[in-house]
Amino acid sequence: MTFVYMIKNSADKLYIGISENPQERVVYHNSKLGARFTKYIPNFKIVFLEQYQTLLEARQREIQIKKWRREKKENLIEKYQKGLATKI
Repeated sequence: MTFVYMIKNSADKLYIGISENPQERVVYHNSKLGARFTKYIPNFKIVFLEQYQTLLEARQREIQIKKWRREKKENLIEKYQKGLATKI
């Protein structure tokens, strides 16, 4: 299984990625070893997760979400956190 995840830090920065183990990946990001974007202001936490059967499906969804404006991403996060938008 592959997950699409969104993480947010205390500076309200949002990062979108994919991983087979998103919890482990967040630890990696917070250790300043992940993507360049996450190295400068760590302390990220997971705010959104979707699970996919294949890497291709997850990659397509990641690309789709990355093209969205911030407001649409925040709406998806809000729905997910309320239990209205789950794919897990």
